[in-house]
Amino acid sequence: MNLHQFRFVREAVRQNYNLTEAAKALFTSQPGVSKAIIELEEELGVDIFTRHGKRIRGLTEPGRAVLKAVEVIMQEIDSLKSIGKEFAAHDSGSFTIATTHTQARYALPKVVQAFTQRFPKVRLSLLQGNPKQVADLVLSGHADIALATESIMSMAGLVSIPCYQWEHVVVVPPEHPLLKSKSLTLDEIAAYPLITYDSAFTGRAKIDHAFQLRHLKPDVLLEAIDADVIKTYVELGLGVGIIAGMAYDAERDKNLRMISAGHLFGTNVSRVALKQGAYLRSYVYTFIELLTPTLNRKLIEQVMSGEKEMYEL
Repeated sequence: MNLHQFRFVREAVRQNYNLTEAAKALFTSQPGVSKAIIELEEELGVDIFTRHGKRIRGLTEPGRAVLKAVEVIMQEIDSLKSIGKEFAAHDSGSFTIATTHTQARYALPKVVQAFTQRFPKVRLSLLQGNPKQVADLVLSGHADIALATESIMSMAGLVSIPCYQWEHVVVVPPEHPLLKSKSLTLDEIAAYPLITYDSAFTGRAKIDHAFQLRHLKPDVLLEAIDADVIKTYVELGLGVGIIAGMAYDAERDKNLRMISAGHLFGTNVSRVALKQGAYLRSYVYTFIELLTPTLNRKLIEQVMSGEKEMYEL
């Protein structure tokens, strides 16, 4: 059996069982349509159509089931064609990015702006979640790439590539005592209530680990997934905030002061994750290149193919 036979069956029904009109609609001959339908019936072992002489008059009971299956098959074929057209297009299509709130709010705006200016025909979508959720979105095919911190690098079925490094900072209101510290320590921070990220977000594991190594148990007053929420409560004087450095802007956050804390919590790496074996459209490569100048299409393809097992910044 073949797709031509399926098309002939569907078109015969659409043309009210007139094989001559079906042949015209499909730009072929009426005898060819009739022969193909008969061959399909013989292969299936059932009559698809009822007949009066050589003319078909309607569908048999098994023919109705066959038509239903044919419609499903042809819909899938149409979907495949649409996918092919989208992937073949170099400057149009859809592109879905799964990422955490911090990346979407602070790291991506300029990249997205540059990308949309370069590819105005691409429909861009941002899906937000925690690192595991964004990784699952890529694995399930609901997103093309994921962007998060180190926690996505160990996900089975994904290839992750480091994009850029960042450090945590401490944020406090103006005139806060910690601003007088010449070299901020974990002991000094632990003396105040802390406001920081939820355990699943933005390098929180490194924050906890640093305190554990010093055998300190800080009083975490509030956890949030959003740095803006953390900063709001710090401004109210409820505690000391620990956020990603990219989330602090001296001009925007005029009611706060920032203290570098990379020496306490280490360096974090944001990574882009892709599904193993995935076909990437050309504009996806461009987007990743916009994220960091250290990446290019050749390097990404080497990592995706397994030719280059490890890449570090």
